[in-house]
Amino acid sequence: MPSQTLSQETAVTPSLAACVAPAAGQALKVAVSILLPAFNEEANIKRSLEAVTHALSGIGLGYEIVVIDDGSRDGTRLKAAEEMEKLPVKVVGYGVNKGKGGALKYGTKFASGEITVFLDCDGEIDPTDLAEYFVALRDADLAIGSKRHPNSRVEAPLERKFLSACFNYLARILTGISCSDTQSGLKAFRTSSLKRIMPLVSVKKYAFDVEILTVASLMKMRVAELPVTIQLSARFRAHSVLRMLVDLLGIAYRFRIKRWYQRNLHNGSAEYSPVLRW
Repeated sequence: MPSQTLSQETAVTPSLAACVAPAAGQALKVAVSILLPAFNEEANIKRSLEAVTHALSGIGLGYEIVVIDDGSRDGTRLKAAEEMEKLPVKVVGYGVNKGKGGALKYGTKFASGEITVFLDCDGEIDPTDLAEYFVALRDADLAIGSKRHPNSRVEAPLERKFLSACFNYLARILTGISCSDTQSGLKAFRTSSLKRIMPLVSVKKYAFDVEILTVASLMKMRVAELPVTIQLSARFRAHSVLRMLVDLLGIAYRFRIKRWYQRNLHNGSAEYSPVLRW
């Protein structure tokens, strides 16, 4: 999987240019689908929707924001639904928490844009530079934010930086991917490429990103790494760290031992049944 670091530009992708100038009286065609997985984000969801809308309002592309309620126990879904009258938002979801990976896999079914963006809903990532990710997709199938890009602006506790670096090192060894950062919560895809990847994704929690990049690598997709502005305040819980490690080992097992991904690259109905269900 070729991984490249791109400098920032300002143009829009040629393939999206047709979406910028609709006929008189017609609305912009949806070119970009923003997927926001949300679990108990009642306090943040309105601010996140406003930030995304502000970032996209000046680029001349039709867009939609898909909020995936990942079994929230607070008023997340209601708060998001309240914005539907003012913003291009649709709200989908289910009653039992699955995890970020499960939410995004579910939400991908509702993406109608030529580009699909995964963006964390907690407000830690600044979406201002989203247009740069669309530019990168002129020459790539995926454009991912990297905290290790020289132009990134990252604030995070030292413990989190250390654990993130260790996890990324393990992911690269176990799966062979070359990305400098697998876990940033900002990723953009050509939707056609994403929908080729998703049938082979089974991780429902935090190592979901590694599995996506592993499958993309096997499919010889091109990956661009871009700067990200991110402020990480929360610390990892021991259970979350353990879950990430177990899920990472599961990906390595399917990749290196069972070669399940390799055998199912062209099987759109493949579904892996994990050894551990938790």
